[in-house]
Amino acid sequence: MAAVSDFFSLGSIVWCRTCYNKEIEGEVLAFDPPTKVLILKCTSSGGDPKLNDIHFVNLSLVSELQVKKEVTSVPDIPQSLNLQRLNTRIRNQVDEKKRMFQARAANVSSEGQSLFIAIAKTISEVRWNNSEIVVFNQDVTISPPYQLENIRGNINSKEYIYIRKVVEKHMKDLALNSQNQGVCQNNTLQ
Repeated sequence: MAAVSDFFSLGSIVWCRTCYNKEIEGEVLAFDPPTKVLILKCTSSGGDPKLNDIHFVNLSLVSELQVKKEVTSVPDIPQSLNLQRLNTRIRNQVDEKKRMFQARAANVSSEGQSLFIAIAKTISEVRWNNSEIVVFNQDVTISPPYQLENIRGNINSKEYIYIRKVVEKHMKDLALNSQNQGVCQNNTLQ
């Protein structure tokens, strides 16, 4: 393997040949020294000038390496970067992962966990209260075994009607998936 630099300047142009004899040339987007992974932005293999290919190159598997053009100045942060929007997105993703973890950690059946996750994909106001799924701050609850008849709330409210539709769709999707799995298993047995 060629000598690996301790640092690659962002924006520099690097060429390398992998141990599979594949040549890659592109602009350095990032470099992780502990793992020796170099991320390169290359021209699109599809030929579209508006698109780029991104290659993650493990430098442990590189036989040759050349820095074609070294950039000494640090590139400016893009002006279109909206930090407030990114922080909101991060916070929402963390909340989503917490809800998913909550579903997995609840001591309930896999059907209950599956329904909780299906609801949480569209509604942020969902939580567990022991083995019951609580939606819209107790406007709607779903008790085990998590079927349509286990939904409680004001049957004329928009929230109840919406949750009922989500549960119906979830049940149909489960039935369809189990049907498809049965078909696939029958085809493999034949």
